[in-house]
Amino acid sequence: MTSLLQPPLITRLLAAERILIAGAGGGFDVYAGLPIALALRAAGKEVHLANLSFTHLYGLPLDVWAEPDVARIGPDTAAPEGYFPERTLARWLNRHGMPDTVWAFPTVGVQPLREAYRALVARLGVDAILLVDGGTDILMRGDEVGLGTPEEDMASLGAVAGLSEVPERLVACLGFGIDAYHGVNHSLVLENLAAIDRAGGYLGAFSIPRDSREGVLYLDAVEHARAAFPDHPSIVNGSVAAALRGEFGDVRFTERTKDEQLFVNPLMTLYFGVTVEALAAENRYLDRLEHTVVTRQIATVIAEFQDELPRRRPPRQFPH
Repeated sequence: MTSLLQPPLITRLLAAERILIAGAGGGFDVYAGLPIALALRAAGKEVHLANLSFTHLYGLPLDVWAEPDVARIGPDTAAPEGYFPERTLARWLNRHGMPDTVWAFPTVGVQPLREAYRALVARLGVDAILLVDGGTDILMRGDEVGLGTPEEDMASLGAVAGLSEVPERLVACLGFGIDAYHGVNHSLVLENLAAIDRAGGYLGAFSIPRDSREGVLYLDAVEHARAAFPDHPSIVNGSVAAALRGEFGDVRFTERTKDEQLFVNPLMTLYFGVTVEALAAENRYLDRLEHTVVTRQIATVIAEFQDELPRRRPPRQFPH
């Protein structure tokens, strides 16, 4: 039974005992799940963090590989290259006296990624998976003009959609509006959420309170990551953090967005929750990704699917 006093997404997570919170789209996506992870740990839940990694993980030492395609990253893991968000997060967690393992998956197709998730689920004994997306392009169903950067998100969604042995599988998106940077039309995001709601899979929306412990620590983690990668900070988490601080409009926090006009606003601090089952059912091409092994196959399938469409859903303006 849900209640106005508690978002349905949180109600479902609190019913689990061991939860895996995993960044779906690579890069710094796992940071988007940090406030929820902190809140669940404070509520006495066992929470593990994971991320689809953009780092060249196959350059890591052999002893970090707990399972095929599952790397255990800690504060002292040797870096194969400078860009390593998973280790940076592990260092931040260690700095705050928290469990500091961040599990990392290589960027692969649905089949190997599902087996990696399955192995990690068995190792940790988790009974719930929460995929987190920095932005909302994981909600695009495939027939829109702009899909954002769907390859990694769809690998994660396809992988977890096939894990029927896990009792609870959910998705949370943080950073509404940010994917306009990659061509996503957010009127269509809302239309997609409405369709998921009609199917019974929408789990509501809620914001990160700025003065909460989770909000304060999230801001600290984002700043710690920005200091670690001053030339390549997270646009998504930087935008969410700016919104959480009450900033508005074309906020400048990195040269990476110098040629774009941002619209930082309070909606960016909202989580939107859905079930994996409902989101997968709404997606128009996810079944075609089932046998993919590498990411470029996913990109090819998506391009072929869109080429077959007689018409794509055009962008729509907000009416207000």
